[in-house]
Amino acid sequence: MREVTGILRVPVLDRQGQAVDTVEIDPALFGGKINRQLMHDVVLMYLANQRAGTHHTLRRGEVAGSTRKLFRQKGTGYARVGSIRTNKRRGGGTAKGPKPRDYEYHLPKKAVRAATRMAILSKFVDEEVVLLDDLSLPAPKTREMAALLQGITIGTRTVGEGEQAREQRLTLRDTTVLIGTPQLDHMIYRAARNLPGVRVLPVAEFNCYTVLRYKRLLLSRAALQALLQKYQAERAAATT
Repeated sequence: MREVTGILRVPVLDRQGQAVDTVEIDPALFGGKINRQLMHDVVLMYLANQRAGTHHTLRRGEVAGSTRKLFRQKGTGYARVGSIRTNKRRGGGTAKGPKPRDYEYHLPKKAVRAATRMAILSKFVDEEVVLLDDLSLPAPKTREMAALLQGITIGTRTVGEGEQAREQRLTLRDTTVLIGTPQLDHMIYRAARNLPGVRVLPVAEFNCYTVLRYKRLLLSRAALQALLQKYQAERAAATT
């Protein structure tokens, strides 16, 4: 369990990646704690619930073949055998193989909601949140969204070795990004849906698994405001 105290300050960037303002965030709105074990348990739940469970193997009673004993028990000098459908023989059944089953299970709702808050808070603490002043696009074009992501620098990386080594700019286009919107935004969704490693979701639909799956979280001022209002309302409801 990790306690997060103190105000978090997140820079606000313009479309060219330049800092134009700073936003202060109170960790208490997100619970003020990061429990890695709880987030791990919730992620495993989401992964288990995505499994189809349609695996199926044939047992010895389900494969084609005679049930006659291949030869008598004694007197042949060979090891004793049963039918040709035994799992010891090629073409026989599978011993204790998987059968269709439902892997779905659910943790308490309060635990799942707490894990989502912890995942978002961990993004702020690890400085993996990119906050834009404005995320609107002139048209729902993939090239517009790609250019926007390409214009925001998140660091550098070394390319080459020895004297050939050089620093290369690392942008949002070079990593996986979860874009949060205040509500369902068809313009941004249509512009980003064909970009690999990019997903668009309203902040109200965030969950622990989705937030942690993507390396960076891209929010606009409006999306951050919607997110904070949501957790302020939940906090007020919990105290009354």
